[in-house]
Amino acid sequence: MSKIIVAGSSNIDMNIYVKKLPRPGETIGEGRFMQANGGKGANQAVAAGRLGGDVLFLTCVGDDMQGRMLKEVFASDGIDTSRMKFSPASPTGTALIFVADDGENCIGVAPGANRELLPSDIDAAEPALEGASYLLMQLEIPFETVCHAADLAFAKGVKVVLNPAPMSVEIPAGLLEKLWLITPNETEAEKLTGITIKSVDDAFRAAESLLAKGVKNVIITMGSTGSVICSPSLREMVPARKVTAVDTVGAGDVYNGALVTALSEGKDLVEAARFATIASSIAVTRPGAQSAVPTREEVDGIS
Repeated sequence: MSKIIVAGSSNIDMNIYVKKLPRPGETIGEGRFMQANGGKGANQAVAAGRLGGDVLFLTCVGDDMQGRMLKEVFASDGIDTSRMKFSPASPTGTALIFVADDGENCIGVAPGANRELLPSDIDAAEPALEGASYLLMQLEIPFETVCHAADLAFAKGVKVVLNPAPMSVEIPAGLLEKLWLITPNETEAEKLTGITIKSVDDAFRAAESLLAKGVKNVIITMGSTGSVICSPSLREMVPARKVTAVDTVGAGDVYNGALVTALSEGKDLVEAARFATIASSIAVTRPGAQSAVPTREEVDGIS
């Protein structure tokens, strides 16, 4: 199995489960509270680690009780935490999440220490990149750190995978050209390409547009529809599994972590997408983000 490096965010999630999402100025009572571990980077690292991947996690947390607890949790999922950074100046990132009975959610994030994962931290971890096969990133850490990590990994022949979420910046051509794989959802793919996605055919057109921009491979996730896979020699649709969703928070992160784990085991893009589809379909039937990540035995039991 080849090494996976995940560079990204770590948060504490404060979840409130309500009948429906509140509108501006509206208070929804009778909610149920649950604290959980989150952050897109951490969710993806935990998914990869719990599913059997060989994972090193580059992240920055506060030098506080929450940050130290997260390190222990990551280690319990088999993740290498030797490169975790602890900030004495900023608290561990926090997300406030409303989850409605239909599984939909809205999220506010205070990034805290996530802002302090810097290009210099990537340089410090350069020896780890020497033996890695995949670098998986998101956009909840400073964008200059993402770009620097992609540059360094690309130069060393590491396959760079970007999950462009949250899509709050324009991604330059120089970064797109270094990506072995990009994994936007429909909304993110629309922002990247300007193509409105209302069908699978639209998703393929958007994927082909991203290939034309220099990305080597594209997977566009489409929620309950499934995912579209596109490369210069491949056009494939992997349908979603039909399940009853109770919480979609972190579903895309589970998909990405599972996807890279399967790729690191030698599966091709289609096989890896099928594996990731099963993992994420299990996750949405449970509350929370990392707490919902399935085990390898659960995924293999459905495969």
